[in-house]
Amino acid sequence: MRKLLAALAITLTAAVLAAPPAAAQPAGAVSLPQGPAQAWLLADLDTGRILASRNPYEPHPPASTIKALLAMVVLDHLPLNAVILARPAAADVECSCAGVKAGRAYTVRQLLDGLMLVSGNDAANVLADGLGGYRAAVARMNAKAAALGARSTRVSSPSGLDGPGMESFTTAYDLALIYREALRYPAFAAIVRQRSSVFPTDNGPKTIVNQNQLLKRYPGTLVGKTGYTNLARHTFVAAAQRDGRRLVVTQLYGDGDLYGQAIQLFDWGFAQLRS
Repeated sequence: MRKLLAALAITLTAAVLAAPPAAAQPAGAVSLPQGPAQAWLLADLDTGRILASRNPYEPHPPASTIKALLAMVVLDHLPLNAVILARPAAADVECSCAGVKAGRAYTVRQLLDGLMLVSGNDAANVLADGLGGYRAAVARMNAKAAALGARSTRVSSPSGLDGPGMESFTTAYDLALIYREALRYPAFAAIVRQRSSVFPTDNGPKTIVNQNQLLKRYPGTLVGKTGYTNLARHTFVAAAQRDGRRLVVTQLYGDGDLYGQAIQLFDWGFAQLRS
């Protein structure tokens, strides 16, 4: 395991530098912000260079931040206009939910909107059915993570909820890998930047609003995905751009304002890139 973690510290999808110690920063630079997440990482989204981190290889449950991995697998295998019929078992799930109704047909695009904007666990289950079922979807998600080099990630459910008798886990490092790759999918990048979308219901279309508060609080936000379970506590992943540079922040096992911590890390990181 130690050899594996050492290897992961050297490469981040073929282009990552080892994270510098917190003390290694330019003279007179603003102090590196800390915050409520026990494990976090800040990296250049394009080069993969790690700018700062805390416990980046420490495993924690990802909660709903892992939904980006499901979204990539779906986009690898299903067209956006494909239609999937929602089974009763898929709609009967612990919420957060997009509002899926059993017996109703949904397009993949509608389900991805529900998955990423409002963290729909029901949408995740319907998408899993479109991939061949719960177990097939989980197997494909784990295979995708391994292919990306996210070797400390194990998924036990499509939604990020813990599977029966199993716990999902990942690291701040792995989540940076996953979201770096996800943002290379044009459809994913377009979906997660939406302020809102329309989701079909029996009473007509309803507006679903993106839960990512950084879309309002931080100009240049590219993606933001929250998560929470009792085991995971609060989790968050975000990416933002400024002056032609792009950064990603991943946060695990937090209590408190992860949005505030992410904003401070973005500001600190962009300042380092300018210096």
